[in-house]
Amino acid sequence: MAPPRLYLDWNATSPLHPAAREAVLSALALFGNPNSVHGEGRAVRAAIEGARRQIAALTAAEPANVIFTSGATEAANMVLTPDFRMGRTPLAIDHLYYSAIEHPAVREGGRFPAEKTTEIPVTSAGVVDLAALERLLAGHDKAPGLPMVAIMLVNNETGVVQPVREAAKIVQTYGGLLVVDAVQAAGRLKLDINELGADFLIVSSHKLGGPKGAGALVSRGEALMPRPLIRGGGQEKGHRSGTENSAAIIGFGASAAAALAEFDERNSRFERLRDRLEAGMRRSAPGLLIYGADGPRVSNTSFFTLPGLKAETGQIAFDLEGVALSAGSACSSGKVGESHVLVAMGGDPKMGALRISLGFATTEEEIDRAVAAFAKIAGRCRPAGEAARRPH
Repeated sequence: MAPPRLYLDWNATSPLHPAAREAVLSALALFGNPNSVHGEGRAVRAAIEGARRQIAALTAAEPANVIFTSGATEAANMVLTPDFRMGRTPLAIDHLYYSAIEHPAVREGGRFPAEKTTEIPVTSAGVVDLAALERLLAGHDKAPGLPMVAIMLVNNETGVVQPVREAAKIVQTYGGLLVVDAVQAAGRLKLDINELGADFLIVSSHKLGGPKGAGALVSRGEALMPRPLIRGGGQEKGHRSGTENSAAIIGFGASAAAALAEFDERNSRFERLRDRLEAGMRRSAPGLLIYGADGPRVSNTSFFTLPGLKAETGQIAFDLEGVALSAGSACSSGKVGESHVLVAMGGDPKMGALRISLGFATTEEEIDRAVAAFAKIAGRCRPAGEAARRPH
């Protein structure tokens, strides 16, 4: 009998955490509309507000500043807009500056016209170029509106941690707003919206072990807010209309609480497993290129190129060995194409790169199976005769 398939693509999506599964199943029994004033409605409302407090705890924010959305993409489209208000006073935002390694939900620019967006380059290590950011903001004309800057905290492909705190100081110097995609950071780094200096954080349920269909835009305060993307019944204090997806939101909250409770154990184990994985792969392929290995990375992610093996071919080869991983980021309808992150870092887009990402259920045995699969695939990539020359 073939061994069970091995899932090592947790940055794309996470299986449900047991606590989230239990919360979702319990929530499905709460059938009331959370905006109704009767007892059935109040029961659902109480559960949603409990989840709001759990997301606030995850991001060290105030519960009143958590707005639930259908996911991170909607949150990005909501906040990336030139149309803001400070209380009831309009506040013009004239230009969006985003790093070259952002998720497509940010790279598309939200509600900014294309001519009002500018890409911030990154270094060969995959880190946003702060000097370039400062030059861009120094040249920004504030007369038509303030600048907005979008920088992710952790890159979804490389796992490299970005210097958001330092970027925040630059953005504040030039009077701009800072939006931080914290989707891959949540549960892997301690989040504190105030300590980061971000005006807004974006988080997602299904990356944490919660269900798909829920995310949140978290703000530092209640006064400064974007014009609503979805209008209607005025839910979420008028910021996001539509009856809340209560089961997904409640599961989201449970996954956030579990991520906080298990934070230390998960991350120390991730680091140990990732190091075991990379050491094993290097034994089979000394020429392996691991991106971001010399800088700060989250502990669950390894992004690598094996010379002689194209990423698409490698992904298929691993899949045939029963191992699920990514050729870059799973962000657009199953496409396997050029990694914009790799291109921004100056890597070889023709070769591409593979990503292995770990999660709360990953075991040492699974890592050893992945190393064995890698060795088998790497062996097929060696030049003719090299295998015979290798010492046994």
